[in-house]
Amino acid sequence: MGKNNAKMYNENRGRPIPSSPLVTLLSGSLTPEELNTVPRGWQIIGEVILVHIPPELQKKKKLIAEALLELYPRCKTVVETKRIAGEYREPVIEIMAGDGTETYHKENYVVFKLDVARIMYSQGNFYERRRMSTVGKDEYVVDMFAGIGYFTMPMAVHAKPRKIRAIEINPASYHYLCENARLNRVDGIVEPVHGDCRENTPEGEADRVIMGYVGTTQEFLPWGIKALKPGGILHYHETTPEKLMFDRPIGYIRDESERQGRSIEVLETIKVKKYSPGVWHVVVDAKIL
Repeated sequence: MGKNNAKMYNENRGRPIPSSPLVTLLSGSLTPEELNTVPRGWQIIGEVILVHIPPELQKKKKLIAEALLELYPRCKTVVETKRIAGEYREPVIEIMAGDGTETYHKENYVVFKLDVARIMYSQGNFYERRRMSTVGKDEYVVDMFAGIGYFTMPMAVHAKPRKIRAIEINPASYHYLCENARLNRVDGIVEPVHGDCRENTPEGEADRVIMGYVGTTQEFLPWGIKALKPGGILHYHETTPEKLMFDRPIGYIRDESERQGRSIEVLETIKVKKYSPGVWHVVVDAKIL
């Protein structure tokens, strides 16, 4: 069997080696056992490739990274995210090939400038970002955890709200939030605010509030709900055990609304992506009355 066949045979283990362009490129440089563990997936963010290298291939990661750059000539760097650390959940990465981690990522006619060594960018949230590009026309919107503008930019570019108050506490993310408002020519719509959303969220003014943080989002619900006019829309994100989906997030929203003497109408519930085993990233859209 030639190395370019649709399937290669692993003589030592007696089963076919799944074929992929990366496996084909590496077939002359790795053993059959190693080829069985070559990554089958990776993320491309702008000109940067993010890939996880299994422990058994750590000594061959430079070879794998160079093969990925050969597969994607427009890319300049290959990195591996080792872990997420610190108060701002910043990625700890290793550059395996190339140099430069700042890049421009284009999606749905929106440009995101970011540094993958300092900022997380989840492609699994693509459909939610696209959904946010369809709502908010002529509204006053508050994005409580704006990041680099993950939801703010699609909404500003496509839906054209009257104003988006985009609040971000992480200095690195805030820097790119400002840059991205300028790059997308929506700095007349987006008002970037550097600071804690508990101190910078207005009261009773917003038509729509986005709470796109996951982790302890429920702790910020008092400010998110208080920001909304009667009849305003809340987009509440949470990471929820599968067995509590969607009861727990709806319960959090209802309980806090009742504490403020308000009621809710659940408009939509969305599964964004699997977050970890048995846990889902979900969104609840609720009208706060």
